[in-house]
Amino acid sequence: MPNTFQNSRENIAASQSRELTNVFLRGVYLWMTIGLGVTALAAWMVMSSYTLLYTLYTTPVLLYGLLIGELVLVFALVKALPKLSGTAATAMFIVYSAVSGVTLAPVLTLYTEASIAATFFTCAGMFGAMSAYGLLTKRDLSGMGSFMTMGLIGLIIAMVVNIFLNSSALGFAVSIIGVIIFTGLTAYDTQKLRAMGENAPM
Repeated sequence: MPNTFQNSRENIAASQSRELTNVFLRGVYLWMTIGLGVTALAAWMVMSSYTLLYTLYTTPVLLYGLLIGELVLVFALVKALPKLSGTAATAMFIVYSAVSGVTLAPVLTLYTEASIAATFFTCAGMFGAMSAYGLLTKRDLSGMGSFMTMGLIGLIIAMVVNIFLNSSALGFAVSIIGVIIFTGLTAYDTQKLRAMGENAPM
């Protein structure tokens, strides 16, 4: 009887932990969806405005400034997140999502709607697959995360260098390496999120 009672308590605790993790992950993916929505809206607004597009095309300094500001905002948000209020963190996230849309708009105008849709669904499928892997795998991905983070820093440096070199070969290499790095980071970050959900206070 005591063993049965103990097993029942452990099952209830495990069930509560799984539910808490699921609630946490649903919240994370909800905010990701909101961020994508803001990015898409900002890109659509810029693409719908000839004046804004012309300004971005004819003012490279502005576009590069937005790109650099976007990266700075990411690192600042990650570093300051534990100290920020919920309102401040939300505001920074929305601003980042909007800036992402603005910087994407000039690129999107170079492609057809069909190719953009195909790219979106391919990326969504890859993200879903790697998120599932990070969520379900028993393997510790922390080592891979450190390696991919270092690779991301190198990738950013290569992108900045290629702004001045304008090398198509380097640009192609950056694209390939970027896919590999972000694929690995998706699985790593999902595993981190799962751990955060499991350790969240009940």
